[in-house]
Amino acid sequence: MSTSKNDAPGMKGNRARTEDGTLRQKRGDTHIGTIEKQYNINLNVRSDMHLSTYLEKNNIKSLNDLINDEKK
Repeated sequence: MSTSKNDAPGMKGNRARTEDGTLRQKRGDTHIGTIEKQYNINLNVRSDMHLSTYLEKNNIKSLNDLINDEKK
């Protein structure tokens, strides 16, 4: 079984690309607790909140923007 190299710097795990070559979006129904564990951040909200709800409430465009803002 061959392993594919992650081609996006700083991204954990392998993520598929869409037909136009962009990385696919993280599912909106992913729980915040999963994001906090995966990226070692604390967002100070309930862990069962959905990612899409958190992004909408905080006027954040994407998971990438969220991660980059938290690590600053």
